[in-house]
Amino acid sequence: MSAYPVTTVWTDFGGVLTPPIEESLAKFCADNGLTPQEFMGAVRTVSARFGTSDLLEPLDTPMIDEPAWLHLVSEALGRPVGVRSFGEAWFDGRPANREWVQTLRAIRWRGVGVSLMSNMVPSWDERWRRMVDVDELFDHVVLSFEVGCRKPGPEIFELAASRAGVPPEACVLIDDTEKNCMGARAAGWHAIHFTDAQSAAEQLSQLIGEQPKVSGT
Repeated sequence: MSAYPVTTVWTDFGGVLTPPIEESLAKFCADNGLTPQEFMGAVRTVSARFGTSDLLEPLDTPMIDEPAWLHLVSEALGRPVGVRSFGEAWFDGRPANREWVQTLRAIRWRGVGVSLMSNMVPSWDERWRRMVDVDELFDHVVLSFEVGCRKPGPEIFELAASRAGVPPEACVLIDDTEKNCMGARAAGWHAIHFTDAQSAAEQLSQLIGEQPKVSGT
Protein backbone atom coordinates (compact mmCIF):
# COMPACT_ATOMS: atom_id res chain seq x y z
CA MET A 1 0.00 0.00 0.00
CA SER A 2 1.11 3.57 -0.63
CA ALA A 3 2.77 5.44 2.28
CA TYR A 4 0.17 8.17 1.74
CA PRO A 5 -3.38 6.89 1.25
CA VAL A 6 -4.65 7.25 -2.31
CA THR A 7 -8.09 8.82 -2.08
CA THR A 8 -8.71 9.92 -5.67
CA VAL A 9 -8.58 7.80 -8.82
CA TRP A 10 -8.31 9.73 -12.09
CA THR A 11 -9.12 7.63 -15.14
CA ASP A 12 -8.36 8.44 -18.76
CA PHE A 13 -11.10 8.05 -21.37
CA GLY A 14 -9.85 6.87 -24.77
CA GLY A 15 -8.14 3.48 -24.56
CA VAL A 16 -9.21 2.98 -20.94
CA LEU A 17 -12.96 3.57 -20.82
CA THR A 18 -13.05 2.49 -24.47
CA PRO A 19 -11.45 -0.37 -26.38
CA PRO A 20 -7.74 0.08 -27.20
CA ILE A 21 -6.99 2.97 -29.54
CA GLU A 22 -5.47 0.51 -32.02
CA GLU A 23 -8.82 -1.29 -32.32
CA SER A 24 -10.74 1.95 -32.87
CA LEU A 25 -8.15 3.09 -35.43
CA ALA A 26 -8.32 -0.20 -37.32
CA LYS A 27 -12.12 -0.01 -37.51
CA PHE A 28 -12.13 3.63 -38.63
CA CYS A 29 -9.57 2.96 -41.35
CA ALA A 30 -11.29 -0.20 -42.58
CA ASP A 31 -14.61 1.64 -42.78
CA ASN A 32 -13.04 4.40 -44.85
CA GLY A 33 -10.76 2.52 -47.21
CA LEU A 34 -7.53 3.53 -45.48
CA THR A 35 -4.64 1.74 -43.87
CA PRO A 36 -3.66 2.79 -40.37
CA GLN A 37 -0.18 3.58 -41.65
CA GLU A 38 -1.31 6.04 -44.30
CA PHE A 39 -3.90 7.71 -42.09
CA MET A 40 -1.52 8.12 -39.16
CA GLY A 41 1.16 9.38 -41.53
CA ALA A 42 -1.19 12.13 -42.67
CA VAL A 43 -2.10 12.98 -39.06
CA ARG A 44 1.60 13.26 -38.19
CA THR A 45 2.11 15.62 -41.13
CA VAL A 46 -0.68 17.86 -39.86
CA SER A 47 0.57 17.79 -36.27
CA ALA A 48 4.04 18.80 -37.45
CA ARG A 49 2.51 21.91 -39.04
CA PHE A 50 1.50 22.98 -35.54
CA GLY A 51 4.93 22.29 -34.09
CA THR A 52 4.04 19.14 -32.17
CA SER A 53 4.63 15.41 -32.48
CA ASP A 54 1.58 14.69 -30.34
CA LEU A 55 -1.00 13.56 -32.86
CA LEU A 56 -4.15 15.06 -31.37
CA GLU A 57 -2.73 18.11 -29.61
CA PRO A 58 -3.87 20.48 -32.41
CA LEU A 59 -7.44 19.23 -31.85
CA ASP A 60 -7.70 18.82 -28.09
CA THR A 61 -5.95 22.02 -27.01
CA PRO A 62 -7.47 23.18 -29.43
CA MET A 63 -5.36 24.95 -32.03
CA ILE A 64 -7.77 24.12 -34.86
CA ASP A 65 -11.37 22.95 -35.15
CA GLU A 66 -12.26 19.50 -36.40
CA PRO A 67 -13.50 20.41 -39.94
CA ALA A 68 -10.33 22.41 -40.65
CA TRP A 69 -8.17 19.62 -39.23
CA LEU A 70 -9.94 17.02 -41.35
CA HIS A 71 -9.35 19.18 -44.43
CA LEU A 72 -5.61 19.30 -43.68
CA VAL A 73 -5.50 15.53 -43.16
CA SER A 74 -7.22 15.03 -46.51
CA GLU A 75 -4.64 17.31 -48.14
CA ALA A 76 -1.83 15.29 -46.57
CA LEU A 77 -3.43 12.07 -47.84
CA GLY A 78 -3.89 13.51 -51.31
CA ARG A 79 -7.57 12.60 -51.26
CA PRO A 80 -10.63 13.18 -49.07
CA VAL A 81 -10.85 11.08 -45.93
CA GLY A 82 -14.45 10.45 -46.91
CA VAL A 83 -16.27 11.31 -43.69
CA ARG A 84 -18.39 14.34 -42.89
CA SER A 85 -17.26 14.34 -39.26
CA PHE A 86 -14.17 12.59 -37.94
CA GLY A 87 -15.63 12.44 -34.43
CA GLU A 88 -18.89 10.95 -35.63
CA ALA A 89 -17.06 8.26 -37.59
CA TRP A 90 -14.55 7.64 -34.78
CA PHE A 91 -17.25 7.07 -32.17
CA ASP A 92 -19.59 5.09 -34.44
CA GLY A 93 -20.17 1.71 -32.77
CA ARG A 94 -17.46 2.35 -30.19
CA PRO A 95 -18.49 0.64 -26.93
CA ALA A 96 -17.54 1.58 -23.42
CA ASN A 97 -15.18 -0.71 -21.51
CA ARG A 98 -17.84 -2.21 -19.25
CA GLU A 99 -15.35 -4.05 -17.06
CA TRP A 100 -13.59 -0.82 -16.19
CA VAL A 101 -16.89 1.01 -15.69
CA GLN A 102 -17.91 -1.65 -13.17
CA THR A 103 -14.54 -1.37 -11.43
CA LEU A 104 -14.85 2.41 -11.11
CA ARG A 105 -18.40 2.08 -9.86
CA ALA A 106 -17.29 -0.38 -7.17
CA ILE A 107 -14.39 1.84 -6.13
CA ARG A 108 -16.63 4.88 -5.78
CA TRP A 109 -19.18 2.86 -3.82
CA ARG A 110 -16.41 2.12 -1.29
CA GLY A 111 -15.80 5.83 -0.74
CA VAL A 112 -12.77 6.40 -2.98
CA GLY A 113 -13.03 9.45 -5.22
CA VAL A 114 -13.27 8.73 -8.95
CA SER A 115 -12.74 11.42 -11.58
CA LEU A 116 -11.99 11.71 -15.29
CA MET A 117 -8.98 13.39 -16.91
CA SER A 118 -8.77 13.36 -20.69
CA ASN A 119 -7.10 15.13 -23.57
CA MET A 120 -10.46 15.63 -25.25
CA VAL A 121 -11.47 17.21 -28.57
CA PRO A 122 -14.24 19.84 -28.08
CA SER A 123 -16.51 18.37 -30.75
CA TRP A 124 -16.28 14.96 -29.08
CA ASP A 125 -17.67 16.16 -25.76
CA GLU A 126 -21.28 15.26 -26.44
CA ARG A 127 -20.34 11.89 -27.91
CA TRP A 128 -18.21 10.54 -25.07
CA ARG A 129 -20.82 11.60 -22.52
CA ARG A 130 -23.34 9.31 -24.21
CA MET A 131 -21.09 6.30 -23.54
CA VAL A 132 -20.97 6.52 -19.74
CA ASP A 133 -23.10 7.87 -16.91
CA VAL A 134 -20.98 10.88 -16.00
CA ASP A 135 -22.88 11.85 -12.85
CA GLU A 136 -22.87 8.31 -11.51
CA LEU A 137 -19.18 7.65 -12.12
CA PHE A 138 -17.27 10.89 -11.61
CA ASP A 139 -16.76 13.46 -8.89
CA HIS A 140 -14.81 15.73 -11.26
CA VAL A 141 -14.19 15.93 -15.00
CA VAL A 142 -11.05 17.66 -16.29
CA LEU A 143 -10.84 17.98 -20.08
CA SER A 144 -7.91 19.56 -21.93
CA PHE A 145 -10.00 21.77 -24.19
CA GLU A 146 -11.86 23.24 -21.21
CA VAL A 147 -8.89 23.92 -18.94
CA GLY A 148 -6.31 24.95 -21.57
CA CYS A 149 -3.66 22.42 -20.58
CA ARG A 150 -3.18 18.73 -21.23
CA LYS A 151 -1.42 15.55 -20.22
CA PRO A 152 1.48 14.99 -19.74
CA GLY A 153 2.15 18.62 -18.74
CA PRO A 154 2.36 19.41 -15.01
CA GLU A 155 -0.34 22.11 -15.07
CA ILE A 156 -3.24 19.70 -15.61
CA PHE A 157 -2.16 17.48 -12.71
CA GLU A 158 -1.81 20.45 -10.37
CA LEU A 159 -5.25 21.70 -11.40
CA ALA A 160 -6.89 18.27 -10.99
CA ALA A 161 -5.49 17.69 -7.50
CA SER A 162 -6.63 21.15 -6.51
CA ARG A 163 -10.16 20.48 -7.75
CA ALA A 164 -10.27 17.25 -5.78
CA GLY A 165 -8.98 19.08 -2.70
CA VAL A 166 -6.18 16.58 -2.08
CA PRO A 167 -2.38 16.60 -2.28
CA PRO A 168 -0.70 15.12 -5.38
CA GLU A 169 0.37 11.97 -3.58
CA ALA A 170 -3.28 11.15 -2.87
CA CYS A 171 -4.00 10.91 -6.61
CA VAL A 172 -3.45 8.08 -9.08
CA LEU A 173 -3.78 8.34 -12.87
CA ILE A 174 -4.95 5.33 -14.87
CA ASP A 175 -3.87 5.89 -18.48
CA ASP A 176 -3.09 3.78 -21.54
CA THR A 177 -0.24 6.11 -22.58
CA GLU A 178 3.03 5.67 -20.71
CA LYS A 179 4.06 9.26 -21.47
CA ASN A 180 1.02 10.50 -19.55
CA CYS A 181 1.84 8.17 -16.66
CA MET A 182 5.36 9.57 -16.57
CA GLY A 183 3.93 13.09 -16.45
CA ALA A 184 1.71 12.14 -13.52
CA ARG A 185 4.64 10.65 -11.59
CA ALA A 186 6.72 13.75 -12.28
CA ALA A 187 3.89 15.80 -10.74
CA GLY A 188 3.99 13.71 -7.55
CA TRP A 189 1.10 11.42 -8.45
CA HIS A 190 0.90 7.67 -8.62
CA ALA A 191 0.22 6.19 -12.04
CA ILE A 192 -0.85 2.87 -13.53
CA HIS A 193 -0.23 2.14 -17.18
CA PHE A 194 -3.52 0.62 -18.34
CA THR A 195 -3.38 -2.50 -20.51
CA ASP A 196 -6.54 -4.26 -19.33
CA ALA A 197 -9.17 -3.85 -16.63
CA GLN A 198 -8.13 -6.82 -14.52
CA SER A 199 -4.45 -5.95 -14.19
CA ALA A 200 -5.26 -2.27 -13.58
CA ALA A 201 -7.70 -3.27 -10.83
CA GLU A 202 -5.09 -5.49 -9.20
CA GLN A 203 -2.49 -2.70 -9.23
CA LEU A 204 -5.02 -0.21 -7.96
CA SER A 205 -5.85 -2.44 -5.01
CA GLN A 206 -2.28 -2.03 -3.80
CA LEU A 207 -2.81 1.73 -3.60
CA ILE A 208 -6.30 1.94 -2.12
CA GLY A 209 -5.93 -1.07 0.15
CA GLU A 210 -8.95 -3.04 -0.98
CA GLN A 211 -9.42 -5.22 -4.04
CA PRO A 212 -11.78 -3.55 -6.54
CA LYS A 213 -13.74 -6.35 -8.18
CA VAL A 214 -14.07 -6.49 -11.94
CA SER A 215 -17.51 -7.45 -13.20
CA GLY A 216 -17.74 -11.15 -13.91
CA THR A 217 -14.80 -12.11 -11.69
